[in-house]
Amino acid sequence: MAKDIFETASIPQAVAKMVVPSIMSMLVLILYNIADIFFVGKTGDANQVAAVSLTIPVFMLFIAVGNIFGIGGSSVISRSIGRGDKARAARISSFCFYASIVSGLIMIALFLLGMGVISRIIGTNEKTVDFARSYLTYIAVGAPFIIIPAAFGHIVRGEGAPKQAMIGMMIGTIINIILDPIMILAMDMGVAGAALATVIGNVVGSIYFIHYLVGKKTLLSIRLRDAKIDRDDASGVFGIGIPASLNSVLMSTAFILLNNVLNGYADGEIYIAAMGVAKRAGIFLIFTQLGFAMGIQPLVGYCYGARNMERLKKIIRFSFICTAVLGIISTIVYALAADVIIKAFIADEAVVENGVKIMHALIISYPVIGVLFVITFSFQAMGMVGSSLLLNVSRQGLVFIPLLYIFNATVGLGGVYYSQAIADYVSVFIAITLFVLAMKKAAR
Repeated sequence: MAKDIFETASIPQAVAKMVVPSIMSMLVLILYNIADIFFVGKTGDANQVAAVSLTIPVFMLFIAVGNIFGIGGSSVISRSIGRGDKARAARISSFCFYASIVSGLIMIALFLLGMGVISRIIGTNEKTVDFARSYLTYIAVGAPFIIIPAAFGHIVRGEGAPKQAMIGMMIGTIINIILDPIMILAMDMGVAGAALATVIGNVVGSIYFIHYLVGKKTLLSIRLRDAKIDRDDASGVFGIGIPASLNSVLMSTAFILLNNVLNGYADGEIYIAAMGVAKRAGIFLIFTQLGFAMGIQPLVGYCYGARNMERLKKIIRFSFICTAVLGIISTIVYALAADVIIKAFIADEAVVENGVKIMHALIISYPVIGVLFVITFSFQAMGMVGSSLLLNVSRQGLVFIPLLYIFNATVGLGGVYYSQAIADYVSVFIAITLFVLAMKKAAR
C-alpha cells in the first residue's frame, strides 16, 4: 500500500494516482459492454440485439452481488487500514472471497431452475425468447467467476493498489473482446458466443485476482481460517454493501420495467434494440464517471478513518470540478456525433432513428451525473449507511420508476426516452442536499 497517496501527496496527484487506474478499468469494461452489442449487431439481426439488451438486467444482478462484498468490503478495509487495523482487513477480504463463491453457486441453481420464469420477467417475446435463453444459460453457469472480479476489483483498490485492480479488470475484459468476433461471427454462435466469451474472460480475471491475493505484496487474504468474522465486521460489510448493490438491483429492475414498457408498443423489439444501443453507446461517460467516483472512494475512506476532514473535503471538491468538466465535454461530443455513433452499432434504419432520439434525451443529465456518483461513493467510503441507501435507491428506483410510468401514460414514447435524464436531475438535487447536511454535521 502506497501510504503517501493517502497522506502526503497533493490532492490532484493523489486523485490522479487512484482515479486513472480506476477509470482505465472502467474503460475496458466499456469496451466489453460495447463489444457484445457491437458484434451481435454485425449479424444484422435486430432480434439478437434486442435479446442482448433484454438480458442486461440479469448480468447487472450478478454485478450487484459482487458489489455487496466489493464495495462493502472495500469501505471497511480502507477505513481499517486508515486506523492501522491490518488484521481486520485480512478477515474482511477472506470472508468476501468465500461469500462470493457461495453466492455464485446459489445464483447458478436459481437461474437454471427458473429460466422460464426469468425469460418472461425480462420481457422476451416469440422473436427474442430463444436468443435470450441461450445467452442466459452461459451467463448463469459462469456466475461465480463474474461475481469474484466484480467484488475484488473494489477490494484490491480499497487496499490502495489501483494498478493491480486495473490489471485484474483488464485481463478478463480484453480476452472477452478478442473472443467476441471469433465466437459471435466466425463461429456463427450469435448471442451464445457473446455470453461464452464473457464467461471465459471472467474466469481468467478471477484467476488473476486469486494469484494476487495469495502473494506476499498484499495485506489481503483468502485463507479459509481468516474468513471468520464477527457481528461488527458483518454489519460493516453488509451495511454499506447492500445499499450499494441496490443501485445495480434497481438498475436491473428499471431496465426490465423499461423494456416491458417499450415492448407494449407496436414493433417493441425495435425500440428495445434502440434503447440498448443508445445506452451502450452512452455508457462511455457513465462508466468513466463511475470509475472516477470509485477511484476516490479509498482516499475518502482513509481520510475519514484517520479523521483528516480537511483533506477529505478538498478531495471531494476537486472531484466535483473534474467530473463536471468531463460531463460537459462528453455531452457536446455525443450531441454532435449521435447519428454516427448509433450507426456504428447497427444499420437498421428504424433502430438508428430511435437510437439517436434516445441518445439526445440521455445526454441532458451528463454534465451533472458525476456529482451524484462522487457523493454516493463518498457516503459509502465514510460508512454513512442511511445517506448511501437513499441515493442508491433514488436514481433507478424511487425517482426513475414512477417517472417512467407517469411519462409513458401522459406523454407517450418520447416521455419514456426523457424519463432517465429527469430522474438524474432530481437525484442530483437530493445528493447535494444530503452532502451539505453531512458536511455540516461532520464539521460540528
